[in-house]
Amino acid sequence: MTPSKELEELQNKRAGLEEEAHSLEEMEKSLEERVKILEEKLAIQELEDHNQAMLKAVKELESKISELENRLKKPPEEPETFPPPEPTPEVTETVQEEPMEGEVEVTPIEEPAVSQQFEETQEDLKKQHEKKKRRIF
Repeated sequence: MTPSKELEELQNKRAGLEEEAHSLEEMEKSLEERVKILEEKLAIQELEDHNQAMLKAVKELESKISELENRLKKPPEEPETFPPPEPTPEVTETVQEEPMEGEVEVTPIEEPAVSQQFEETQEDLKKQHEKKKRRIF
């Protein structure tokens, strides 16, 4: 093969490779743009889905608010009245009887002690709450 012919073949091969490289670069740019477009479409779809879920939640809350407001405006059909508590008889006399078979002996609980403990606990809680309020401010 002559040197000029060999040079010509090498130049043709180089030109073909440069053309292929240029074509591959264009394909790469095109594919990168397509990836960006698809990513944007996906992001938009995710935002639309999120917005739809939020809109649904907002509508449910608005519906609940409306229902509660209607319940507040509507006068109660029957006012709830509770019968006055029956006075508890005070135990003044203790009668000792032997329990029969199958019977259980019941002793009354002293209510004043229980209610007094409850009231003391409530007062302690209120004091602690007040102390916490003072610490915050």
